[in-house]
Amino acid sequence: MEFIKGITFGYMSQRGDWDTVAAKESLVLLKEKCAANTIILTVVVEQANPQSTTIDWQSETVLSDTEVKQMIHYAKSLDLNVILKPMVNVSDGTWRAHINFFDMDVPCEPKWSDWFKSYNDFILHYADIAEETGCEMFVIGCELVNADRREFEWRQLIHLVRNQYKGLITYNCDKYQEDHLKWWDALDVISSSGYYPIDRWQQELDRIEKVVDKHQKPFFFCEVGCPSRSGSEYLPNDWTKAGELDLNAQANWYKAMFAACEGREWVEGFGLWDWKAHLHGNESALTNEDYAIYGKPAEKVIYKNYKK
Repeated sequence: MEFIKGITFGYMSQRGDWDTVAAKESLVLLKEKCAANTIILTVVVEQANPQSTTIDWQSETVLSDTEVKQMIHYAKSLDLNVILKPMVNVSDGTWRAHINFFDMDVPCEPKWSDWFKSYNDFILHYADIAEETGCEMFVIGCELVNADRREFEWRQLIHLVRNQYKGLITYNCDKYQEDHLKWWDALDVISSSGYYPIDRWQQELDRIEKVVDKHQKPFFFCEVGCPSRSGSEYLPNDWTKAGELDLNAQANWYKAMFAACEGREWVEGFGLWDWKAHLHGNESALTNEDYAIYGKPAEKVIYKNYKK
């Protein structure tokens, strides 16, 4: 597997957002300013609440298949590898990790079996697109912590995906979950969300290394990033954490992350979080408190490390 110098692109984009000159210009800037060789394209859909068994992946607000395919082809024309990552969010604002049902089916209650039927339809649709467009990797799920324990259903889905998609398959587990997932053996690549505190990187890498050694598979951080707020470098997974604007907190976190991972040859890349399809202006970048990296000091840190 080629080392992944990746950036997550276009999270929360809606229909029409990628079918624009601005989105294509944004992708060009991503490659130029970050020295990236890979983009992770996120297609986001929703379900109504954590106990809903219907995923509304055919909603009129979801990116059209045409613009997804066109963006993949455009990325490849820029000599970028593409990882396609369909994601499910919850409309009421609940984090997707809390999607959950009873372990055993109960009459008149929502069921895992119904949810996975809808989820499988969703994932298999995008597996077809990944195969048709030649994506280098396909992500079958992201941070679905309560669903992680449904080993049988995940193995069944992986089997179905392999019937349609011939590239590399991974699952993006959440932070701290790397050593809890029981079906890494069924995947090609181990990946996780590396939102770890600035002063905890060595300890967390020591823990993750044991998982990688056990399964003898490639590993990369499919998500990794930090907001631009004071204190966020110590709790980078909390997108709601209050704090003063602090661009250096984000930049310093990236420096620490890259330095910690540099000596770990088993870390084979990153999917940095994140880069918008429609960029804010340069002046706005300097007042932006979220994870975005465009136009901030962190961007230069990333370029320096990805250019190596």
